[in-house]
Amino acid sequence: MHENADGPVVGSTDDTVRRCTAALGPERVRVSAMDAQQSPEGRLDGRTVAVALLSDVSRLADDMLQFLVERIPETVEDAELRGLTLGSCSSNLEAALSMVRHGIDAAAAEAPVTALEHARAMASRGHSVDVMLRFYRLGHEYFTARLADVMRGWTGDSATALTVYAELERFAFRYIDRISSLVAEEYVAELDRRQNQARAERAEMVQDLLAGKRITVSRAERVLRHRLTGSQIGFVCWAQDRAVNLERQANMLARALGSPHPLLMADGPLALWGWVAVTGEQARLARGALARWHSSGEAVHIAVGSPHEAVPGFRLSHREAVRTRRIVELSAVSAPSLTVFSDVALVDALAQDLEVARNFVQAQLRDLGRDGPQEREERAALLAVLDAQGSLVSAAHTLNIHRNTVLKRVRRAEERRGAPATADLAALHAALRGADVLGAAVLSTG
Repeated sequence: MHENADGPVVGSTDDTVRRCTAALGPERVRVSAMDAQQSPEGRLDGRTVAVALLSDVSRLADDMLQFLVERIPETVEDAELRGLTLGSCSSNLEAALSMVRHGIDAAAAEAPVTALEHARAMASRGHSVDVMLRFYRLGHEYFTARLADVMRGWTGDSATALTVYAELERFAFRYIDRISSLVAEEYVAELDRRQNQARAERAEMVQDLLAGKRITVSRAERVLRHRLTGSQIGFVCWAQDRAVNLERQANMLARALGSPHPLLMADGPLALWGWVAVTGEQARLARGALARWHSSGEAVHIAVGSPHEAVPGFRLSHREAVRTRRIVELSAVSAPSLTVFSDVALVDALAQDLEVARNFVQAQLRDLGRDGPQEREERAALLAVLDAQGSLVSAAHTLNIHRNTVLKRVRRAEERRGAPATADLAALHAALRGADVLGAAVLSTG
């Protein structure tokens, strides 16, 4: 060995190639005379090693693929993914080694087409981005180990070999860091494309169901990932604050109803439509489950339709939930609420035409239909008595006041109305219920 101004030199060019080939193994590397000229003075450097590795990159890629397959089980039974993995191994090895050979900085690296297609394939199959990036972390591990084998087998100056190894390893790290970022971006972009496409397809299918269009149930279930047989319960969640996690509230409600996987669809930024498919027994117990359900305390409103069967039930229960939401909004409730359609069905029917509802309430209640604190107490007492089928004791218990107080308020209510509670009883009960739920929307201010 001798030195010149450029640093340590190991014999001649032929000697350098011979030693590098011996280190890699003659069965793995075949170096042409043209390649050998890349190190004109026979120096062992990164370019010389890159040339040697490039001469047999196909065999190196096959070896890397086997290394990856043994460690990433997702590739074992997916022939197309294995093919893309091999293509990515080959193209990345060739690109990286060619950059070293020609002195191109790793920052200029671009992801090979096969590497980008591999990322898209991983996204399309539902593999996580971490699994996808394992290919690159393990590929780096493989390349580092192979490079170490080369340098350990070198029979020349060990200090020079160590320097070359460090330079190549540094380049390999920077290359993998660059490429893994690029393929991760492509993975995310592909995932977004597919998710947007799936959301659009689900939204279209939901609209077709709600419009009563003819659909194939099996296809609809596949698109929605939602069972359309059995009982369907539709619900609507909404809030005034964008910070409210409506999806969490919807999932909590679905679990309370016995279905941990609801179908959810956004209705603008502040509302969410949802459906759960439940068994007959779950449908029967739904009312009790809702009575026991408690939200997380967020300022959210929930309107729930009644259980109805199959595809027609999907549509009908949703319509009930939407109409229940309208009643809640008309009532101007500000506190978090959960309202079931069956509790407001009568008021919903009454309020289909709000002007007609207001006239009906005023005609039945007269002076009792004013929006004042005393009138409000008297209406509540009269409604509680009618709900209790005339029992003052039950009404007092409901209102948490004395029986005599209930009686006094009922009598004043009858005076304001100008008629006894027994007069036109059904209409009076409906008017009181409408006034209780809709409030100012049907009451007078005069």
